[in-house]
Amino acid sequence: MARIFAVLLTIFVFQDFVQAADKIRIGMPADAGHFTLPLAQKMGFLKEEGLEAEIITITGTVANIALASGDIDYYTGFGSAMRAMVQGSLPSRIVVCFRPLPHCVLLARPEFKAVKDLKGKNIGALPGGAPDLVARLIIRHFGLDPDKDMKFIRSTSEGAFARMSQGLIDAQAFPVPWDYRGKRLGFIVLARSEELFTYPISGLIVHTKKIKEKPDEIKRVIKAGIKANRYMRENRDGTIPILLSTYKLDKETATGLYDSLVKGFNDDGTLPEDGFRRLIEDTNSITKVNREVADNEVADLSIRREAQKELGIKGQ
Repeated sequence: MARIFAVLLTIFVFQDFVQAADKIRIGMPADAGHFTLPLAQKMGFLKEEGLEAEIITITGTVANIALASGDIDYYTGFGSAMRAMVQGSLPSRIVVCFRPLPHCVLLARPEFKAVKDLKGKNIGALPGGAPDLVARLIIRHFGLDPDKDMKFIRSTSEGAFARMSQGLIDAQAFPVPWDYRGKRLGFIVLARSEELFTYPISGLIVHTKKIKEKPDEIKRVIKAGIKANRYMRENRDGTIPILLSTYKLDKETATGLYDSLVKGFNDDGTLPEDGFRRLIEDTNSITKVNREVADNEVADLSIRREAQKELGIKGQ
């Protein structure tokens, strides 16, 4: 009888633990620059923190509406959400950064050997998207003015290689692993943004109401993300199969993606000050907001510091 009682008690405690998991919904863009939380889910780091996550692919204005309405609890992309926050239409904050380096490359037709060769040429871009912003930063880095020295033509990543082959555009910035695909078609990489500057693009954006009401939940999501980034950086062989299955890649492409991508993820959740200011200034420029935007208008890093402390990371 005592043994039966012990078994029943164990089952009850186990069921209670399972039921206690907090259900959350995480929205994110489809590209691998936001790989942190899919990896955290598949490696069990979110479950370790008592979280049951549903991950939803969503971007742009739709993501902002979903975050504002509570249809998603977290969003990982900084671009469109930053624009809405600066304009005052999305009461949310960045609470952690998982990828402080941009994951874009500037690919060009093979006759171009340097970024400066693009003066007077046509650059493909989807206006306001991360690759567009990063392309302009790359061009400025090499001493050209993207608004005066070349022409930007609307172009999506999916159709860009055909346009480049036809000579309709001469170059375009792409998120990895498009670099791997482009090189196989004979295009060349003129620059890798992560080798030039910091520019945070992925982490967690959370509604201010949730920051006030559920700081412990947010802290647990942050910890799961930091654990995932650390695993990713330290376990190449374990990460590549998850990249492969998450983004439906072949092994060769997944391996190339890992090698292109991994160094851009941090291991502590820190938001770099210089890149953050660059992001704010770019957002100001795009949205035509003519005032100084304070860091605390778009970021609240207090919970991240608590998460870092619990993980034994010295304060940043």
